[in-house]
Amino acid sequence: MNATAPVSKWARLRRYGVVFAALWRNSVVREMSFKTNFLLWIVVELLWFALQLVFIAVLYQHTTSIASWSKWEVVLLIGVSQFIQQVFAAFFLSNCAYLSELVRTGKMDFILLLPLNTRFLVSLRQVDLGGFVNAISALTVMGYAALQMHLIPSLAQILAFLLLCAAGILVHYSLMFLMATVSFWTVRAQGIIWGYYNLFNLARWPDATFAGVFRAIFTFVLPLLLVANVPSKVLLGRLSSPFEMLLLVGLGGVCFGVSEVVWRFSLRHYTSASS
Repeated sequence: MNATAPVSKWARLRRYGVVFAALWRNSVVREMSFKTNFLLWIVVELLWFALQLVFIAVLYQHTTSIASWSKWEVVLLIGVSQFIQQVFAAFFLSNCAYLSELVRTGKMDFILLLPLNTRFLVSLRQVDLGGFVNAISALTVMGYAALQMHLIPSLAQILAFLLLCAAGILVHYSLMFLMATVSFWTVRAQGIIWGYYNLFNLARWPDATFAGVFRAIFTFVLPLLLVANVPSKVLLGRLSSPFEMLLLVGLGGVCFGVSEVVWRFSLRHYTSASS
């Protein structure tokens, strides 16, 4: 029995890999069917990103630092925030936003009948390819900012950066999925979901610019100030201790655990649209 257990686990992982590959192919076909819309949203996101950089350029014409952060350090921070946000959007944003429609229209009934993890299907049903394009533009800005600062991160810094970016994406996904589960109790929850998405802009500013209760809330309750600041500090060598790194990773796990508990509770109390 023990000898066959690893085989079944690998077979299960392979099955999920095959399903995700099929979902990916469907997403590519869908995006290529509406090329104009696909390109338009990329342009819109790039313009919005450019406006943020222009705003920082104008701001630094009147000051040399913001909370001890130089111009190019803030540009790198904005690039990191954009990178995390766009990777999150590529995998999860549209899926979290669509959960309320699945519940409202009764399509959730069919997903529950499938022999796969329901959260997996709901979370990764579609892939937004435009998010990857915009993530590349963010990496380009980060690279240019690093060049201006003559910054060459070590391999350890790059690996830590990638780990912390993954933790930041996990925080965003878990909190937005948690808010999306409100749709089991209300008719529509898109307002709550997009309201949280707009809070992403807080991650683009140095955490030292905030203080008091506001900083405490957006560090420990909704840890948006950690999501981009901690990975940026790793690249910039601004971390004096590993506490913030451990805090971000730990809160990522906590947020995911809470969202899973609420998700299972919501499923148990889900009333089929056909009932």
